[in-house]
Amino acid sequence: MRHPEYQYLDIMEQILERGDERMDRTGVGTRSIFGAQMRFDLSTGQVPILTTKRVYWKTAIKEMLWFLTGGTNIQPLLKDNVRIWSDWPLAAYRRATGDAIAQDAFEARIVEDDEFAREWGELGPVYGKQWRRWLGADGKEYDQIAQLIDTLKTNPSSRRMLFHAWNVPEIGSMALPPCHMVYQFHVTTSGKLSMLCFQRSCDWLLGAPFNCVGAAALLLMVAQQAGYEPGDFIWFGGDVHLYLNHLEVAQVQLAREPRPWPTMKLVRRPDTIDDYRIEDFLVEDYHPHDAIKADVAV
Repeated sequence: MRHPEYQYLDIMEQILERGDERMDRTGVGTRSIFGAQMRFDLSTGQVPILTTKRVYWKTAIKEMLWFLTGGTNIQPLLKDNVRIWSDWPLAAYRRATGDAIAQDAFEARIVEDDEFAREWGELGPVYGKQWRRWLGADGKEYDQIAQLIDTLKTNPSSRRMLFHAWNVPEIGSMALPPCHMVYQFHVTTSGKLSMLCFQRSCDWLLGAPFNCVGAAALLLMVAQQAGYEPGDFIWFGGDVHLYLNHLEVAQVQLAREPRPWPTMKLVRRPDTIDDYRIEDFLVEDYHPHDAIKADVAV
């Protein structure tokens, strides 16, 4: 059987060979294709943590756990040594103040100064806000994750088991509109829970590897909370792209042979979806190629 990581590499090759090259909002430019799909079977314990480059899986899972808190400020992330959301508030701070502060100094101040963090560490109503505290037209807040888990337990044949983050009135207030927008769930008669994720926009070199790890962790948590075994993780992409300053390193990754995928399991069952910690995730037999460094386009 062909290694499942080739699904990722095949899409990378498609982008390089026939992608549409154009300028984008960041000013960097992209080469992109429209419409892509991957499917991974998580029932064996193996998870899509890429091996053709090192993926810092703990960082990806910490981000997912932060989403589940409903938080929208980067201070808790930085305290947990997760820096992947710093670029947007840093850019906003520099534009607003004219202060060319270094990223390390900005992050240190966010961590140490609560008042500064409240003013400059806020991302707006991004993922966590929408997942856990969606504000309805009736003025009430809706917890989509809690509703999902309840439906999985009480009506697993429902075709309405999903949550999403594309809240139209609040998009303009977000530091970055949601990329992975919609998650839908399906329970088989054999008791396996599968999850589909639709991502409207995907940075293929830097974003997709993290998104796959976070999604795998989410599927494991939701399955455990609802009393099912993990099934398939299906990923759909809209605008799937490589930034033009990533093309050379993408060729480096494409030349590498995939290695056996690691396994991931949960070492305990917390009482609720809110109680998971990074220590609950055990990843074994992960032996990737070297990391590949590239700049984030903001």
